[in-house]
Amino acid sequence: MKCAAFWGHDGRALAEFYAAALGWKVTQTFGESAAMVSDGTTSYVFYTARDFKAPNWPQDELVFHLDLAFDDVQAAEKRLLELGATRPGHQPGGAHWTVLLDPSGQPFCISSTR
Repeated sequence: MKCAAFWGHDGRALAEFYAAALGWKVTQTFGESAAMVSDGTTSYVFYTARDFKAPNWPQDELVFHLDLAFDDVQAAEKRLLELGATRPGHQPGGAHWTVLLDPSGQPFCISSTR
């Protein structure tokens, strides 16, 4: 199984956001400070970091970020915004992808599966 870890102000809340965004489930919690989401083949663990600072994107370089693909990108963007994502003004992807910020302020991209 593939696994990646992310840090944020509230690991459990971030896990809930990505579980809803991906249509996955929170499969495991680790006290109040961390939670895992999974689809059975890939897992993401979200940790709470007291001193977490979101990158000042686009000025800060990103070590990595998620690229999520959806059949209906417009519907996905609307849903992600309702879940707590925000849309920054800087959009370098043009018609190819859209950058959103998750509730912890970390950028991720959405694009079409087509």
